Amino acid sequence: MSAPPVYLDAATATPLHPVARQALLAALEDGWADPGKLYTQARRSRQLLDAARAAAAETLGVRPDELSFTASGTAAAHAAVLGGLAGRRRTGRRLVHSAIEHSAVLHAAERHVADGGEAASVPVDRLGGLDLDIWSAEVRAPGVALAALIAASHEVGTLQPVAEAAAACADAGVPLYVDAAQAVGRVPVPPGWSVLTASAHKWGGPAGVGLLVVRKGTRWESPYPADERESGRTPGALNLPAVVAAAASLRAAAAEAEAEAARLAPLVDRIRARVGAEVPDVEVVGDPQRRLPHLVTFSCLYVDGEALLHALDRRGFAVSSGSSCTSSTLRPSHVLEAMGVLSHGNVRVSLHRDTSAADVERFLAELPGIVADLRAEAGVVGL
Repeated sequence: MSAPPVYLDAATATPLHPVARQALLAALEDGWADPGKLYTQARRSRQLLDAARAAAAETLGVRPDELSFTASGTAAAHAAVLGGLAGRRRTGRRLVHSAIEHSAVLHAAERHVADGGEAASVPVDRLGGLDLDIWSAEVRAPGVALAALIAASHEVGTLQPVAEAAAACADAGVPLYVDAAQAVGRVPVPPGWSVLTASAHKWGGPAGVGLLVVRKGTRWESPYPADERESGRTPGALNLPAVVAAAASLRAAAAEAEAEAARLAPLVDRIRARVGAEVPDVEVVGDPQRRLPHLVTFSCLYVDGEALLHALDRRGFAVSSGSSCTSSTLRPSHVLEAMGVLSHGNVRVSLHRDTSAADVERFLAELPGIVADLRAEAGVVGL
């Protein structure tokens, strides 16, 4: 009998939290009507929406009227960037961002530049940490409307110096947008930001729900045509049952976060140590200390990234990659490229609440043989 499959790609999508499943099923019965109407069923939907907003806001430590639900984390990121720039167009049209932002942020930046705006990319070091000196100089430059910094790298797990970056922005009078998709529900997000986004399926909520938080006093203008929903911040009807499940699972994930971090961080440390010691010509990337507790990335020389992921999948391991071989762009990961680290044969392993020590041990036991076999097939031997 074959061993059960092991899912190790929580950074892309975390398995649905049991609380999310319970809340979703309950809300499907009670939350199907339009919360903007006045009849009984609609009022019940409005109560569910208000309660979900209050719960999510309390978990994040913000006011309910600062938080809006969106159709996805990507939609929230687009709105954060384009809305933040639109709200401060009189100040200037320059966006400052790190070189390792999520593609959703970079695509919004590209749209801004195509429309006549400017964007400045701030480099990171070899561990993936932001260059604060260059960041500070860039946000002080004339005409900066918005700065954007990811809270933690989605590809290598390095925690960014959000508090220090926020202080530099405050000194320059520039609002800071933080993409907290990988952090929310797992680690605290430092204060000082003006706009924040997150994505429910990263913490165990359903896909199709994002969070957009705009702090009071922040100049932000919706980049979309006028819509009365969600305080005009995001257009269209919400998937209310999914929103309810997202808020419930966020509260549950945040309550469990400290204990889960204490459980998962040693497993990641084990992967970092064993992969480096037991697989020849491998580079484990990202900061070994300032990092998310559940994520580790390594790159294997002389191995095709797509072949490695398929080989791991055949052995029952679901992992992700930032290498060129697993994307439609045929380019190396922009994050690994910015760090100046090996990008070939790249594997990202990300753990979750259902990941056991036995799962990790099985992965570590099988990985060296899988890599060796692929190298032998490619004619690379004697390592």
